[in-house]
Amino acid sequence: MTQTMTNPRPYNAALLVPTGIGCAMGGYAGDALPIARLLAEAVDQLVTHPNVLNGAQLYWPMENVLYVEGYGLDQFAAGNWALENVHRNAIGVVFDAGIEPELRLRHLQVMDGARATLGLELTDYVMTDRPLGVTLKTSGSGSSWGTIAQPDSLLRAAETLIKQAGARAIAVIARFPDEDSPVLSQALQNYRQGQGVDGLAGAEAVISHLVVRQFQIPCAHAPALIPLPLDPSVAPRSAAEEIGYTFLPCVLAGLSRAPQYRRLDASPQRHARQLDSNLLIADQIHAVITPASACGGSALLSWAEAGAHIIAVEENQTALNVPPEPLGIKVTRVASYLEAVGVIVGDRAGISPLALRPQIPSLRCINP
Repeated sequence: MTQTMTNPRPYNAALLVPTGIGCAMGGYAGDALPIARLLAEAVDQLVTHPNVLNGAQLYWPMENVLYVEGYGLDQFAAGNWALENVHRNAIGVVFDAGIEPELRLRHLQVMDGARATLGLELTDYVMTDRPLGVTLKTSGSGSSWGTIAQPDSLLRAAETLIKQAGARAIAVIARFPDEDSPVLSQALQNYRQGQGVDGLAGAEAVISHLVVRQFQIPCAHAPALIPLPLDPSVAPRSAAEEIGYTFLPCVLAGLSRAPQYRRLDASPQRHARQLDSNLLIADQIHAVITPASACGGSALLSWAEAGAHIIAVEENQTALNVPPEPLGIKVTRVASYLEAVGVIVGDRAGISPLALRPQIPSLRCINP
């Protein structure tokens, strides 16, 4: 007699490496990509955000990794949105009117190359009706943020691509300030040496958040900058940004298969209905991996409240000091991402972590 085994429930995880906070791993030019590749081998689906997967000219296609913008990730974790897998997206590109013609041409050549070499589907592009006016800031903690002077111009351009060109994902190319002030110059030098915080990251998040919040479609940003002088001392973690004229290739590759966002209603039948569909919902995320000092983000708090297994990695230090314990978040602390994978594999196998330690405490009788 043969026995039929039913497939176990898929095991899904989310990898959080917040941008603009100086993560020792993932705070530079796509240097969290090896972590995502490792975790993707241990789970059925991995949800993460663009700055984990974006390495300027470098990227790595992974069928089971979902490229989800930060605002979309927060809405997904809160149970407001679901993620729908797609075969491909038609990508519309917004150019900041403040980009110089030669620099714009470099990006247009990347777009043509992505169409001819990677087979990606791009719509016609749009230029904003005003320069976007991006400014860069640094907070007291050392994390980066920024502002955009003309958000309405950005949204009008994105709406044109969606309504007139049929875009299902938006790439934004904004002209960022050149690092010519003494403060910005020193911050850039620190970053190129693998120290400090990515000064562009906070402003990039503001740009993509605007589009995703308004239109509920995938969006990612590629800053337009004048190429830097050659520097033989650039650190390996920053090197990916030194090898081309633009940061656009990884953005187009990621958006081409980024999941679409679908609003969820609040009916009691919602979860049962979604489990049988092509949608991934927050309740289907079993584990969330985060730096141990960066536990205050919206997505992490939502998953912690919902009872997901939070794995806090201690060696990925950040400019923040937000540990989980004062927030009442129960976590499994691990030293490294390699150890985090061991925790996930044990979790999938249903093995108690106590069984993998030299000493196992005795059971106690509970008094009624």
